[in-house]
Amino acid sequence: MSDRLSDFPVTFHNRQYAPLMVGGMGVNISNDTLALAVEKLGGIAHLSDALLMDIADKQFGTSFCKDKIHRFKNLIDSYDKSEIVFDLERLAESTRRYVSDVMRRKTGRGLILINCMEKLTMNASTATLKTRLNAALDGGIDGITLSAGLHLSSMKLMQDNPRFHEALIGIVVSSTRALQIFMKRAQAVGRLPDYVVVEGPLAGGHLGFGDDWAEYNLEDIVRDVVKWIGDNGFDIPVFAAGGIFSGEDAVHFVRDVGAAGVQVATRFAVAQESGLPEAVKQRYIDATDDDVQVNHFSTTGYPMRMLKDSPAITSDIRPNCEAYGYLLQKGECSYVKEWFARHGKIDIQPVPEHSKCCLCTHMRNFKVWTCGASVSRLKNVTKRRPDGSWQLPTAEEVWRDYVETECQHLPKAA
Repeated sequence: MSDRLSDFPVTFHNRQYAPLMVGGMGVNISNDTLALAVEKLGGIAHLSDALLMDIADKQFGTSFCKDKIHRFKNLIDSYDKSEIVFDLERLAESTRRYVSDVMRRKTGRGLILINCMEKLTMNASTATLKTRLNAALDGGIDGITLSAGLHLSSMKLMQDNPRFHEALIGIVVSSTRALQIFMKRAQAVGRLPDYVVVEGPLAGGHLGFGDDWAEYNLEDIVRDVVKWIGDNGFDIPVFAAGGIFSGEDAVHFVRDVGAAGVQVATRFAVAQESGLPEAVKQRYIDATDDDVQVNHFSTTGYPMRMLKDSPAITSDIRPNCEAYGYLLQKGECSYVKEWFARHGKIDIQPVPEHSKCCLCTHMRNFKVWTCGASVSRLKNVTKRRPDGSWQLPTAEEVWRDYVETECQHLPKAA
């Protein structure tokens, strides 16, 4: 007897879907091409809303970033970045344009969601978050996944939008405690999440854990979250995320652990349709376990899993807050402070070590090679070309491998 992931559909708005979400990998790794390829199959895929103004400039020939640089060019040599603000109307315009363009090209077979990170503080965290959330809804997105924070005010920031109850809304958490805190705020505005993504310690990119991440287990957290949701009378599907590499892994979490579905990313990062450059995809597939590290080079304060030869780690570029500035908070960013001190432009003693990177610039340029803990397994599911390089899979091949692989159902011992 065998099971496939497609045997366990999840229902949203009275329609059934295979219980597999493709995560929102930024910047522009989970791009329009990848999302639409998965949606065409009837799947569920994320876009990322990180640096959408820059992405819009590239795709539509707009000049959001160029104009922002021109506006604040006098601050390039200034440590104090508190005057840098985003034009909220243009932020909304770029988000709406990008989202509506993708949604216009949808087939209607699947769902396209957008991953919205609370940690993109943008020197005005509440105002910019409200703008991004509502612009995505106005652009027609099927749903929003709230990530990188507790999003305690996010529901309230969207509650006046006419699509507030129409679009799906989910949240990424790494503990039952985090979900409990969020649910209290959600109940206060009368809008519960439509799904919960439980991201464990083996995920790629930013982790919702401290340096003790290895002491946690995704299965345990998922079971605890599922139990809490059921015990409190809620009917909310839970998606497990982080380290789920195969169809067998996915079926195990749905059939044996109690999740309603899974969210995956690493294998889709090297799909032909993803936004990663070809050379970086090849490097991912070549990676070994020893090539992966969890470090603190992110300026967000979260630990981050990446390949240890990521170019961003050794880079010493000037902060590009005038162009981007997505992680500024009250005019400051840990990389800005470190860079200005190390270059003698402000007096801080002792001079800080090079321990951070300009995350906005390097994520934009695909130089932060974030990856899941199972990245070394990619070579086991990828074919080599005669010249020694890897034949990149299509998104359809990866998706079908997850949802159609037959997994043996082992009977429980008597």
